Amino acid sequence: MIGAIAGDIIGSVYEYHPIKTEAFPLFGEGSSFTDDTVLTAATADALLQGAGFGESYQSWGLRYPERSYGSVFRQWVQSGDLAPYGSWGNGAAMRSGPVGFSAKSLDQALMVAKRSAEATHDHPEGILGAQAVAGSVYLARSGASKDEVRAFLVSRVGYDLGKSLAEIRPRYRFDATARGSVPQALTAFLESTGYEDAVRKAVSLGGDSDTLACIAGAVAEAFYGGVPEAIWNRALGCLTCELGAVVVRFYERFQLPHCWGETRAPLPAPPTRTTTAPSPRNRPRRRDLSPVAAGWS
Repeated sequence: MIGAIAGDIIGSVYEYHPIKTEAFPLFGEGSSFTDDTVLTAATADALLQGAGFGESYQSWGLRYPERSYGSVFRQWVQSGDLAPYGSWGNGAAMRSGPVGFSAKSLDQALMVAKRSAEATHDHPEGILGAQAVAGSVYLARSGASKDEVRAFLVSRVGYDLGKSLAEIRPRYRFDATARGSVPQALTAFLESTGYEDAVRKAVSLGGDSDTLACIAGAVAEAFYGGVPEAIWNRALGCLTCELGAVVVRFYERFQLPHCWGETRAPLPAPPTRTTTAPSPRNRPRRRDLSPVAAGWS
């Protein structure tokens, strides 16, 4: 889970200022969590509480109203109406990592990912994006090889992973559709040599950087057995008290390692500050990908 959150924070600076290099500071001025982190925590909280996903997304969205949500999602949160709105964007994929970490089987991961997606992104592409990420996380933490993860994504999800990052990167641009971003983020993981390398590769694509790094980071954490401790500490320190508390409870409940080489890590305390983390500065809101927003059917 922290792998997704750290990826979001690292990529946040480059979401609307894309880069095409893997050489960049991981954290710096302006690094902040976005809607990706809030909704990842909302997924985790729903799993911890046994609550409905839609209720959790609306509740957490209301607590953090200025985190670059798309306009249709923002309206959905504020409406109190739990009916989904048919999005085929990558929003369901970015928040589905906790499903893969908590699932007891691949089938369960796919079933619960579908439920989590359908709260908002009930278009088939939105659902597939969530299942691709949750399924990859489950397989990665269960000891599957990268070839096995790739086979799952190609044969069961139906993604085309025929292009390497070197082939994707030159022409790649911001694309918030599930089909146009989830396979690319997962390719960054598949070509990586470690957690940090996966996140750097995802950001270097130059697209929806926070979400690409969030997705790649979730699977990389699962595959490599945690994240570097310095990244864990820095990411946790960027969160508010309640977000940090959800992270810690999730790791304790599902007995997840948080650092490389540990089978059961002692967890640090959540952040102790009581103020809300600053909003990302001058960051445009995410483009919506639903029939309502885009005029498509």
